[in-house]
Amino acid sequence: MSAPQVVVHRDKELMAKAAAARLITKIVDAQAARGSASVVLTGGRNGNGLLAALAEAPARDAVDWGRLDLWWGDERFLPDGDPERNYTQAREALLDSVPVDPARVHVMAPSNGPYGNDADAAAEAYAVELGAAAGPEDHGPVPSFDVLLLGVGPDTHVASLFPELPAVRETERPVVAVHGAPKPPPTRLSLTLPAIRAAREVWLLAAGEDKAKAAAMALSGAGEIQAPAAGAYGRSRTLWLLDEAAASQLPRGLYPPASA
Repeated sequence: MSAPQVVVHRDKELMAKAAAARLITKIVDAQAARGSASVVLTGGRNGNGLLAALAEAPARDAVDWGRLDLWWGDERFLPDGDPERNYTQAREALLDSVPVDPARVHVMAPSNGPYGNDADAAAEAYAVELGAAAGPEDHGPVPSFDVLLLGVGPDTHVASLFPELPAVRETERPVVAVHGAPKPPPTRLSLTLPAIRAAREVWLLAAGEDKAKAAAMALSGAGEIQAPAAGAYGRSRTLWLLDEAAASQLPRGLYPPASA
């Protein structure tokens, strides 16, 4: 477990650009060290904002896109091509404009895919795919992701792990189907907290006044069942990337003034 570090940027646009620059550096360093890199993407306005900033970043071509594995922290269980799917949005924001290897883009199954409308079977299939990519040096049944990105919801949810729901209590399976989610669509697929914690680094993104209470709660010692974001941390680093609005309710002692 790594203690969280907090970086606060002036606004969400600057946060997205700075996060994109950080991610490029991390991917390039991982590829130099191990030949490839792995990143877990997140959806939502902050996740997609980061991807759009990455697409526009002058240094994006420093990444060897063919040696990058992309995974997802969660997915809305909707038909392929649905505009609300995280994968659809990621394609529009970034993936269609960079030379990724399709075989290394690990998409969670849609509701009209090989498992039909069986979300539990789709979750199990993703768990199997993760397990196949994990090596003996990894910590459990998933790869040691270089960076795992998470957006933080106003209710403190991360991925599709919502407060008090069964998925946030899962301790064995790396991927679960979420039924009855409190925001649409109600059926989703999600990594669990143990899978999230296998990542070398976990970066949590929050921008806007509607995220201020969630950030303060998660960073002030709340339990992970009530505040799932509090249970999301990396093995070597946990980084909270906020804008000033999302940080407005944090005790000033949690981050240095210079970070703004």
